[in-house]
Amino acid sequence: MMRWLNKHLNHMMYASGALIIVGIIFRVAGYAEIMNMTFIAATIAAIGPIVNKAWMALRMKSFSIELLITIAVIGAMLIQEYTEAAIVTFLFLFGAYLEKRTLNKTRDSIQALVDMAPATATVSRDGQEHEVDVDEVEEGERVIVRPGGKIPVDGIISSGQAHINESAITGESNLRFKNEAAEVFSGSVLDEGYIELTATKVGEDTTFSKIIELVEEAQESKSGTERFLNKFAQYYTPTIVVLAVLVFMLTGNLHLAITFLVIACPGALIIGAPVAYVAGIGNGAKNGALIKGGEIIDNFARIDTVIFDKTGTLTEGRPSVSDIMVFDDTNRDKLLEQVANIEMVSEHHLGQTIVKEAKKRSLRVDMEGVTDAEAWKGRGVTGKYQGNDFVIGNLKLMEDYEVNVGVRAKEDYIKQQKLGNTAIFAARNGEVVGIISIMDQIRRDAFEAITTLRDKGIGKLVMLTGDNAYSAEKVSGILGLDEYHAELMPDDKMRYIENEKEAGRRVMMVGDGINDAPALAFADVGIAMGHGGTDIAMETADVVLMGSRMEQLAHGFTISKATYRVMLQNTAIALLTVALLLGGVLYGYIHLASGMLIHEVSILLVILNAMRLRKLRERSLKVVQMKESMV
Repeated sequence: MMRWLNKHLNHMMYASGALIIVGIIFRVAGYAEIMNMTFIAATIAAIGPIVNKAWMALRMKSFSIELLITIAVIGAMLIQEYTEAAIVTFLFLFGAYLEKRTLNKTRDSIQALVDMAPATATVSRDGQEHEVDVDEVEEGERVIVRPGGKIPVDGIISSGQAHINESAITGESNLRFKNEAAEVFSGSVLDEGYIELTATKVGEDTTFSKIIELVEEAQESKSGTERFLNKFAQYYTPTIVVLAVLVFMLTGNLHLAITFLVIACPGALIIGAPVAYVAGIGNGAKNGALIKGGEIIDNFARIDTVIFDKTGTLTEGRPSVSDIMVFDDTNRDKLLEQVANIEMVSEHHLGQTIVKEAKKRSLRVDMEGVTDAEAWKGRGVTGKYQGNDFVIGNLKLMEDYEVNVGVRAKEDYIKQQKLGNTAIFAARNGEVVGIISIMDQIRRDAFEAITTLRDKGIGKLVMLTGDNAYSAEKVSGILGLDEYHAELMPDDKMRYIENEKEAGRRVMMVGDGINDAPALAFADVGIAMGHGGTDIAMETADVVLMGSRMEQLAHGFTISKATYRVMLQNTAIALLTVALLLGGVLYGYIHLASGMLIHEVSILLVILNAMRLRKLRERSLKVVQMKESMV
């Protein structure tokens, strides 16, 4: 029954509206009896879905808005107010219709993402090309993508090269050039070129599928405000019924009591918050900032302290080896090869930078001959390679292992740090034999994003890093941060955040989602630089910046504050409307049909107010994009 009513809801609304028009014509012509019959028919045509929803709610021990309307319409029919009964039921259906259409528009971002999902894939099997459903692609299969085609799975390019539009993943419209060994993501579009890729993630495991799942879950999740309003409605509705009965008992005016019942419907109050959150989350997703629900938006909007990691957050996260110094007769490539083999055990980006440099120089990096290798979080790695004991890392690790650093090595170490490099000692058999320096550039959009955060009310900006103090001071000075703390372990970052929270600050932590996972989880809001959508970034953080861009952080904060503000505005509009309507009813200025019309207008008003969020785009972010396009 419910399905049939939902399917024919619009037809019922049209029939009711047409009958009301016919009734008005008979009224003008002076045929009162026929007019009444027509209005009764209009009421019957529209009341079905309302009564059904009211009954379903009652079965679940819930008092809904539809219940109020049903009681009011039955009362109006009993006192022979057929015109108002017909108009009230029609307006309620018409309001629901407009509400549904407008709400659907606020979900355009998620629908646009779903529409981008590829349906088929071209795979190579037994030397032949086959077009198959995207869900039939298996890991390890060879997938072919031609110009204009959508990449159906996550994978690694095995041959070919192309310019790829990854806006569905990162929120950026700029094309990215990729060739062999580069990672590509499902949902991206191949603009020009030709590639063959090896599938690494398929079906629901792809980055694109997880993005859609995250946004859908975020839009369905409830904030504290929404939960309060829903709980409030459970008590508000029966209270209004009791008050309407009291009005009738005190005045003896059934028409006034019924009008009171309809006017007090909290429709705008119930819809105002959810529609704002849906629009805000959709806007964030469209622009590469995945905000995981209304609760996160509320927390995000109230942040007053932002803590940044340095490497991969304020810097590009694409460090490169800038210098190799050797203090014995070993040549540079030989030392790099030895260090790289032991660094293979490390997941840290600095260790992987060394490995990448060794491979770039075609050195042998396969861990053959490596034993007892171990990574020490925040300090470095140790291990044996070809019979030699190696300690590779920062000064703390050297001190822990009582390595003889030497005056010259320490001077060169400090010199490299003052230049803004990250210097890594390489010790063999208890003696420092070299230093590998790594440079990482500050993000081009970091300064503009930090300026935006300050303009939007952030009072304290701090950088916490495990890197050396000289490099931290340089980055902090360039970006104009309030504080920096260097050479920290992950536990140190946790303690700093804990102290800030105990001091009454609302803290946001921005990191890469891998090394900073504990801090991200502990902060009031954790922001992960997604790096194209790593699994751990999506799972750990409250907000994931899919393009790993600081401008997306600024936009995420801006849209959260705007969404929170719109939610408060909508709540105020709803409460003010109900108050004015009830006052108008009691003083005789507002009647049943006119009150219902105003009630529906208030619902549309809060929806339209929320829809402004769909188009919100920070002007400063556009300026950043224009600057970058000119570089």
